[in-house]
Amino acid sequence: MTDSQSAAPDDTAATDDAPMPPVRPGMFLLELVPVPVGDIDRAKAFYTGLGFNADVDVRPADGVRVVQLTPPGSSCSISLTQGLPGLDMPVGSLRGLHLVVSDIEQARAEFIERGADVAPVEDAGGVLYARFSDPDGNTWTLQHMPWRT
Repeated sequence: MTDSQSAAPDDTAATDDAPMPPVRPGMFLLELVPVPVGDIDRAKAFYTGLGFNADVDVRPADGVRVVQLTPPGSSCSISLTQGLPGLDMPVGSLRGLHLVVSDIEQARAEFIERGADVAPVEDAGGVLYARFSDPDGNTWTLQHMPWRT
């Protein structure tokens, strides 16, 4: 079979909840960002409290735990891990991970209502930002680009 005759990828190959997009040649899909935390249960409660979906919580070996959470509508998840030396980072060292939103004032108000201490919105020349931290000190930024709505 030639490249032009190759079978079409199965776009409906599904996980439990949603279809997984195919990984086509030349694509580099960012799908998981490790977030260094000291207490996985506390961090999981914080992120699910913000509305992140808890996708995975497994202990595949003694002393190993992997929690994966996904912000609503995102194709990229975060992972909270324990016992995986390749992912060891100082607790609270993640800086400025962005969550792009369509209405920053609404998103900020929702996160504040859900327990996050979100700073006031800043206008950086037409792009709006509001920053917050998780309980371990990892920093996040809500970002609104008006031309994307």
